[in-house]
Amino acid sequence: MSGFAVTIPPAFSATVDGRPAEGGGPDGTSWLATLPRLVEESAELWQLELDADPSATRHGECALVVPCRRDGEPAVLKVTWPHPEARYEHLALRNWDGRGAVRLLAADPGRWAMVLERLHGDTSLETAPILDACEVIGGLFRRLDAPPMARVTNLPDECVRWQELCRAGSPRVPRRMTQQAASLLGDLAQGSRADLVHQDLHFANVLAADREPWLAIDPKPINAQWEFAVAPVLWNRWDEALRATSVRSHLRTRLSVLCEAAGLDEDLARHWSFVRLVLNALGEWLSGAPDQSALSCYLTAAKAMQE
Repeated sequence: MSGFAVTIPPAFSATVDGRPAEGGGPDGTSWLATLPRLVEESAELWQLELDADPSATRHGECALVVPCRRDGEPAVLKVTWPHPEARYEHLALRNWDGRGAVRLLAADPGRWAMVLERLHGDTSLETAPILDACEVIGGLFRRLDAPPMARVTNLPDECVRWQELCRAGSPRVPRRMTQQAASLLGDLAQGSRADLVHQDLHFANVLAADREPWLAIDPKPINAQWEFAVAPVLWNRWDEALRATSVRSHLRTRLSVLCEAAGLDEDLARHWSFVRLVLNALGEWLSGAPDQSALSCYLTAAKAMQE
């Protein structure tokens, strides 16, 4: 559709440019070159109209979000850089059908494009009081709970690879941590319960809405235990953890409040959080140019989750 010309924010280009390909998709540089065409084709496919100021276009680490109108109603067009974690985002959103999450209006998996209901993109849980925000997220865990889905990654399948990564270790991550994580993975992988889980549900991924106070966005679906999904609430809003008198007490209080609101096993959530934090620390080392502040965050938080 003519008139749907969107300027790609330089900050988004800088984030994606140079990324290596993941899961058989295009590298970041190649994908960015096709992005204007993908946006235009998606707009034509769904007869979208560009809404308001093009500078209102938003982005995260992997996706461009363009305010638009579909059949006169406010919406957003989301186009994502292809990577494995986001492959089945549309399936999870279709399954939830607006229950605790942004509503999917249309999807084109081939273009990695979706039309979503419009939320209040400038109002997230990042500015809400921290324990209130944890309680809200715990409530969303309950609302999003659903049976596991075919095609979505199963957590035990990932555990084998993660266990090998922990056993290999790294010079930057204490060996006692990687050994403990590898040992825990052997037990945690045997968990009997599996649900469709939003594994990246943190403060910035919960936005205010008109039809409900708060809705989840940007799912990275996995069939897992909900206790697996607690960890992002620990490593986000990290500056507040550092300002606390005790980082350990502060993070454990976050975990406790969320688990109570969600009806989760607190010990199981702590064990999964420790494992995910260690894996994140290992990932920083493997990146080749580790972010030292992120590495410190993951290691400090992992220590807080230990006995």
